[in-house]
Amino acid sequence: MPVSANAASTGDRTVDLRLYGLLDVGVCGGDGDRLARLGAEAVAGGCTLLQYREKDIPDARAALARIRAIREAVGGRVPVLVNDRVDLALAAGAEGVHLGQSDLHPTEARRLLGPGAIIGLTVKTANQADELYRLPVDYACIGGVFATTSKDNPDPPVGLDGFASIAFRARLARGAGLPLGAIAGIGLDNAAAVVAAGADGVAVITALFGAEPVRQRARDLRARIDAALAERGAR
Repeated sequence: MPVSANAASTGDRTVDLRLYGLLDVGVCGGDGDRLARLGAEAVAGGCTLLQYREKDIPDARAALARIRAIREAVGGRVPVLVNDRVDLALAAGAEGVHLGQSDLHPTEARRLLGPGAIIGLTVKTANQADELYRLPVDYACIGGVFATTSKDNPDPPVGLDGFASIAFRARLARGAGLPLGAIAGIGLDNAAAVVAAGADGVAVITALFGAEPVRQRARDLRARIDAALAERGAR
């Protein structure tokens, strides 16, 4: 897999967060063939990382089949991660997992998944960012930055200033080499502003998968993100 100038590497794990597509079952539906097609279209349009996201999983076997279908459709062009569930990531042979603050600790996930897996973490506060120095994670997503309807979130959005402050603390804790993404409520109209505030990329659901054509939506988002990174001098 080619490494972009904006990707950062930890050991053998390379993470390019520029356009991080979250295949959310609540938004995209539970049809495995459709999820696989949407993932492939997003990658064809410039998506650099994919995540299978199903917040409540009543049928682990069905979820496993969906993840495998997505990975087959993507064909190794970008990593496919699994939200929350280390067991499903292992069973599907996924490239890694994205964890929340109440999920399995990253140290335990690393022990189970091994040194080559990608492990990401959601960071919501400056105190959580301070802890990154001791965690075996390959990237962090900060948020929610803006309000979103894709998830019940009891915490208020941090906004651009809050994102910049948390990102500053994260980079103090882990250095400039840790990729930092922004998540929640991000689309074509505000992606550049989030990158200008310090994001290395954006994690999106509705802005990418909320309507067709997904490939063109991915192209438009990547163009906006790449231009903002170039303007910031990050590429």
